[in-house]
Amino acid sequence: MEDVSRLSQDPSPAARVGTAAKLAQQFKTSSFSPAEMKLAEQIFMVMARDAEVRVREALAANLKHNPHLPHEVAVALAKDVDSVALPVLSVSDVLTADDFVQIVKSQGTPSRLDAIAGRKQVDATVSAAIVDVASENVVAKLLANPGADFAEPTLHKVVDKFGDSENIQGPLVHRNVLPVTVAERLVTRVAEHLRAHLLASHKISPELALDLVLNSRERATVGIAMGVSEAGLVALVTQLKDNNRLTGSLVLRAICMGNLRFFEHAVASLTGIPVGNARILIHDPGRRGLVTTWTKAGLPTSLLPAIQSALDVVVHTELDVDDPDRYSRRIIERILTQYEKIGVELADDDLEYLLAKVNQLPATQQSVH
Repeated sequence: MEDVSRLSQDPSPAARVGTAAKLAQQFKTSSFSPAEMKLAEQIFMVMARDAEVRVREALAANLKHNPHLPHEVAVALAKDVDSVALPVLSVSDVLTADDFVQIVKSQGTPSRLDAIAGRKQVDATVSAAIVDVASENVVAKLLANPGADFAEPTLHKVVDKFGDSENIQGPLVHRNVLPVTVAERLVTRVAEHLRAHLLASHKISPELALDLVLNSRERATVGIAMGVSEAGLVALVTQLKDNNRLTGSLVLRAICMGNLRFFEHAVASLTGIPVGNARILIHDPGRRGLVTTWTKAGLPTSLLPAIQSALDVVVHTELDVDDPDRYSRRIIERILTQYEKIGVELADDDLEYLLAKVNQLPATQQSVH
């Protein structure tokens, strides 16, 4: 009350600035009675509309960390000029995700977007709004923020807009969690040092190293698909199909690496049948189901002998989770030993791939013929 009385006697800008700072500091550290709290909030609302910018700056600077700041006041300050708004946008926990989305859409200046992108926590809806309108530098800052959440479609939008920029690739690859569908799009676009981190940090098989050296997106995809969850595998196969990348050579490479799950999902997706039904047909003892399904999928019939050889090994060889390399070698050896014998027609790059892969894998204790 003394502060209010003092203001009535000296309403100068300097006095208002001093009172704003003092009252805001007390509001943070002192215990107010309900009546005092109500009066303080009313004063804050008046000061938030003060014609003197210095008054509003003092209010923002001293209230930005206050969890009891009235929401109405926080929103008013956050929509003010930059010198008032940026401190509140950067740290205030009173503002909601909806508040930030509205500010991004209506007042999304570079400085405001930068302040929001650097917050301790950024909701996925806010990240999506920022990616829609922000510059490359702001998006890079947002990606580098471990407290920023992203929905999978937002990360795809980042790749669509900035995927060829190393300024974006770096923080994107270094995020703690990266959906497999996003990793698949990045793996052949990023620089070598980023690719190494992508392989090491996002559960991508180290066997992918050879594939990357051979510079084939299909070969890289097989490595990404290893160890992916069922939901992730469905998303990856769908993405590949939608982008016309679910090819016969890719499916062949998958089964040659022993990735039966990817093979089954790929064939199911291409034929438009449930994966459970596809599994029954693929593993038909008479092989008629495999031939029918493979043909319906529109895949090259020339690859069928190789596929059948690989499936024979996969079905009759228990996966050694402790030594997946040896497991993959046995499958590849089976195809190579029967390459001329059964007339398997592999494209030159497919044969090169298999020969190179078998040389990279440790020898089996007993060859399979």
